[in-house]
Amino acid sequence: MPSQKLSLQQKLLQKLSPQQIQVIKLLEIPTVQLEQRIKKELEENPVLEMLNDTPDEESNMADDDSSSDSDGDEFSLEDYMDEDDIPEYKLAANNYSKDDKQIDVPFSAGTSFHESMHEQLGLADLDEDKRKLAEYIIGNIDDDGYLRRDLLSISDDLAFNLNLNVSEKELEELLEVIQEFDPAGVGARDLRECLLLQIQRRRATPASMLAEKIISENFDEFTKKHYDKILRKYDASEDELKDAIAEILKLNPKPGGSYSNPLTKSNQVIVPDFILENQDGELQLSLNQRNVPDLRMNGHYMDMLKSYSENRKNISRDQKDAMMFVKQKLDSAKWFIDAIRQRHQTLLVTMSEIIDFQKDYFQDGDETKLKPMILKDIADRTGLDISTISRVSNSKYIQTNFGIFPLKYFFSEGMQKDTGEEVSTREIKKILEDCISGEDKRRPLTDDRLAQILKEKSYPIARRTVAKYREQLGIPVARMRKEL
Repeated sequence: MPSQKLSLQQKLLQKLSPQQIQVIKLLEIPTVQLEQRIKKELEENPVLEMLNDTPDEESNMADDDSSSDSDGDEFSLEDYMDEDDIPEYKLAANNYSKDDKQIDVPFSAGTSFHESMHEQLGLADLDEDKRKLAEYIIGNIDDDGYLRRDLLSISDDLAFNLNLNVSEKELEELLEVIQEFDPAGVGARDLRECLLLQIQRRRATPASMLAEKIISENFDEFTKKHYDKILRKYDASEDELKDAIAEILKLNPKPGGSYSNPLTKSNQVIVPDFILENQDGELQLSLNQRNVPDLRMNGHYMDMLKSYSENRKNISRDQKDAMMFVKQKLDSAKWFIDAIRQRHQTLLVTMSEIIDFQKDYFQDGDETKLKPMILKDIADRTGLDISTISRVSNSKYIQTNFGIFPLKYFFSEGMQKDTGEEVSTREIKKILEDCISGEDKRRPLTDDRLAQILKEKSYPIARRTVAKYREQLGIPVARMRKEL
C-alpha cells in the first residue's frame, strides 16, 4: 500500500476583483452605452440614485398641509353647488373657443418597398392563382430590388412547400410582369439586367440607344473600362461614348432603396466621448458627460444599515436578512460608483497623452503632422497596460474644431525616409491620395509609377506596399480609374 504524503505548494495566481472586472467592462463601452448601463444599474440597485434625485420635501409638506386642511374642514364648496350651477365649459367635450382655428396635423408614414410592390400587384391583370405566385416571387425580392434566387429554386420551393407544380417558364412570365412595376429595374436578377430595364424605359435618344447596346452586348468591357474596344465595335466618337456613359451613370443600381421608409430607417449617430477645444492655441480636453448622470448612495439605506448594526443583538431573523441585503446592495453601489470614477480618470489620462503625443496635429488638423504612434507608445507614457489602451481607443470618438474622429484614427505605424526621419504611414497615404486626385484620368498612374513618385519624395516603398495602402484607402486600380 503506497504511503500518503502531505506537501505544501506555493503558486502565484492573478485574480481580478469584481471592481476590476467592472472597470474593464466599462472601459470598453462608449458614452451612449454607458448611459444605458447606468440606467440598468439604477433599476437593479435601489441603493443607487442620481444626484439630482432629491425628495421634494416642500411639496410633501404642502401635500400634508392640504390633506390636513381638507380633513379639518366641515364643508367644501362642492357641497353648496347644484348640478345646474356647474359651468358649461367643464361639461364640454371640446373646450375650444369659436374663434380658435383648428388645424389637423397629418401623420405621414412612408410606404415600404414591399408594400408598394403589393399595391401595384393589386392593379395587375392576373387571376387569383397567378397573383399568389407573383406574391411569392415578390417575397423573394430583397430590399435593394433584386431577385437573388434563380427561378428553378423558387419552382422547387413551391413544389415542396406549397405542393404547386409551376414551371420556370410560368415564373419567367410573372417576373416580366413584376419587372414592369415601379421603380424601374425592380425584379432584376443582376446589375446588368437592372440597368437594362431602366434604360429601356428612358426616352429614345442617340445616347440612350448606345447605352442600351453597351449594357446588353458589352457589359463586361464597360465594367472593366475597355473603352477602346467599345469605340471600335460601334464606330462611335469619344463624345458619343461619353454621353452614353453619362446616361448609364444616371441609372440607379439599387432601385429598392428609393422606397425606404424614413420612419424605419436607422441612422447611426456618433456621440463623441471626448471634447477638445482650442482656445488661443491652448488645448482643453473634457469628457462628454452630457447624458451621464452623477451617482450617489441613498442615505436612507445607509441610516437603515447603521441602525441595524447598532441594535444587532435585538434584531430578528428577517431583519438580519434585510440588513445583509442592504449591505450587499451598498457594496455593489460603491463598487459601481468607484468603477465609473476610475473609468473617467483612465479615459482622461489616456486621451491627454494621445493629445500630447500628437500636439502638432491637434493644433490645426493637418494630417501630414500625425506622428507614428502605436498602443505601446501610449502605454509607456501612461503606465497602463497595452490591453487597457486598446479598450480605451476602441469605439471611442473625439470632437475637435476640425471634425469628429475615432481614436483609432490617430494610431499608425511608422517608416523611415531616406533621410532617416521617421514618418507615419498616414502621411504616405495622404501623398498617395493627392497624387491620384491630381492625375490625368485618361492615363491614370499605375502602382509602379506611384511607387516611383514616392521614391522621388524620399519614401522608399515597394509597389506591393503602394497597392496595400491604395486598397486601404478604397481607391481602385489604375484601369478602373480611367475616364474619357
